[in-house]
Parts: sequence; structure tokens; C-alpha cells
Amino acid sequence: MHTFVPVVLAYLLGSISFSFLYGKLFKGIDIRKHGSGNAGATNTLRVIGVGPAIAVLLLDAAKGVAAVWIGMAMGADSGVSYIAALSGLAAIAGHNWPIYFGFKGGKGIATTIGVAATLCLVPALIAGAVAIALIALTRYVSLGSLVFAALIPILVGFMDYPADVFWATLLIGVFAIVRHRTNIVKLVKGKENKIGQRAGGVSGGKEKVG
Repeated sequence: MHTFVPVVLAYLLGSISFSFLYGKLFKGIDIRKHGSGNAGATNTLRVIGVGPAIAVLLLDAAKGVAAVWIGMAMGADSGVSYIAALSGLAAIAGHNWPIYFGFKGGKGIATTIGVAATLCLVPALIAGAVAIALIALTRYVSLGSLVFAALIPILVGFMDYPADVFWATLLIGVFAIVRHRTNIVKLVKGKENKIGQRAGGVSGGKEKVG
């Protein structure tokens, strides 16, 4: 029970889709029907704009932080425990497959940032710096996201972190690859959208063409 409760709470927290809620409340749209169809910060940027995208990014990351904290607080041991790691994974799963929105959510990178930064700050910072550099050089957010998620377990493996953190970050990397399958194909074919390209932006609930 001490494992089940925090993991379920973390999943329910992760299932709150701030991208979807912002689109519905302020634009009257289902963001999953615009742009890439993804309920996340990158699609919010392309469809709605910079300010909302930053807000969604921060809120989605905060879900990951809060989920790990829930696991720490409710776990048997203090600090980072396997319950905290499981709670972080549950929050990412909730974001990707939210129970409140028909299990159609985002790709979990912002929530992954929050989870990773809480479980293993130094690897997260290093992987984040590499990802930001890649995005700046290539303008491919998906490439930076994949490298971020894949690099963390490698760094964790070389540093003095508990085994549960390593396995959690490894599963996080798997989650990222699974959710970015179509992006990987587009990257290989050179058809992936770059940051700065607006994909069917909306204004006042109506789609803009261009």
C-alpha cells in the first residue's frame, strides 16, 4: 500500500494536461486537433505562442518534481527511494496517457525534466545543456529531447546513484523513444519540423493558415 498510493497519486497528477486545459480555457480548442496533435509545450509553442508554451513547460515540469516529492514523502525511507523513482515514472506515464483525456496526451519531456532534475540533478543538468546546444544548432526540439532522455541513464550509470534511479532513468529513455517514434522517422527522412515553424496557429479559437 505504501507503494501503490503515491504511484497512483503521481499518475493522477501527471494526467493533468496543462496544454489541453490552456487551449480549451483560453482558445476554445482541443490542441490535440491542431499542429502535431501533441498535448505538450512544443505544440503549444507552434499553435498558440511563446508565453503559453513557457507556462505549459514549467507546469508540466512541476508535475514531475511534485510526483517525486510525493514518493519521497510517502516512502518508507527518506530521500530518493525506489518509491520516488516509481512515482516519477507514473507522472510521465500520466502525462503521456492521461486518464482524464482519453489516454491521449503528450510526449512527456517537460515532465521528464522535472522528474530527472529531482532524482539526479547533475546528470539532468549535463544532459539538459547538451540538449539545448543541439536544439540551438539544429532547431530540432525532438532531437534534443531524445538526446536528453537517452543521455541521463548513461550519466547516472557513471555516477554514484542508486540502482533504482538508474533503472528509472533507463525507462524514461524508453518512454521518450516510444513517444517519439514518428519524430525519429521524420528526422531520418529530413522532414521533421524545426522550432520556429508555426503549425496551424490559432487566434480566438480559429485556426490560422500559414
